[in-house]
Amino acid sequence: MRLGRVLAAAVVVGGLAFGVFGGEYGTLDWWQLRREMDEQRQAIVRLRAEVDSLAKWAHLLESDPATQERVARELFGYIRPGEMLYRVERAH
Repeated sequence: MRLGRVLAAAVVVGGLAFGVFGGEYGTLDWWQLRREMDEQRQAIVRLRAEVDSLAKWAHLLESDPATQERVARELFGYIRPGEMLYRVERAH
């Protein structure tokens, strides 16, 4: 009788260990996949916010004259008639 209980306990412990560590998708693998899925969802939220921000910026560049003028002045050095452009260059 004692041997039967030991074998039954060993089978139960072995089954639990297999459920946690074994198989193609054990519990530890499942936890890792859940963690990765949460990370990917957070990345999607961040990327959507970045896309929204870039879409707003693109809309301003296409339709807002003040933004267009600011970009032209900053990037290309455009000036209005009668203005003077000063460039400060760093010494190498």
